[in-house]
Amino acid sequence: MNSMSFLISTVFDLYIMVVILRIWLQASRADFYNPFSQFIVKATQPVVAPLRRVIPSIGSLDLATVVFAYVLCVLKFVALNLIISGGAAVFDISFLIFGALSLLKAAGGLIFWVLLIRAILSWVSQGRSPIEYVFHQLTEPMLTPIRRILPDMGGFDLSVLVLFIVLQFANFLMGDMIGPIWYQL
Repeated sequence: MNSMSFLISTVFDLYIMVVILRIWLQASRADFYNPFSQFIVKATQPVVAPLRRVIPSIGSLDLATVVFAYVLCVLKFVALNLIISGGAAVFDISFLIFGALSLLKAAGGLIFWVLLIRAILSWVSQGRSPIEYVFHQLTEPMLTPIRRILPDMGGFDLSVLVLFIVLQFANFLMGDMIGPIWYQL
């Protein structure tokens, strides 16, 4: 049971991150023709395209993709409940709440991983990676306000570290407010 729960949870979490990345790419107006952006779009297009016919966008927010990410989060809890209960699970209204919380936590986790990968790539690739370019476009709007506040450190950019601390603080704050269930989402 544990191994199957791990597998189902991991597959859902990875695809949810891909869907959230699509939302983030659109919101930040990142380079659509970048190979990484194309991968994200092609991985989500089969479901998002039909949903867009039914669910319109609100301004620059692609509501169809947001709804898809939320439904995936809810389905993750339904699937895990089916595995844990041996197939005798009943849909619980709490899955809707857990889905919203899970989507929020996945978005925060994705920001963390994109920042970490961007930092590592900046040391290794010297700006030659298409992924680094897109990650720069995604994270720069969050890092620029922090850089305005921080004093110049003589070539060291501590804005990523500050954002890591803010993300960790928000994670612990949600854990304090919601309880131990937050860490299990």
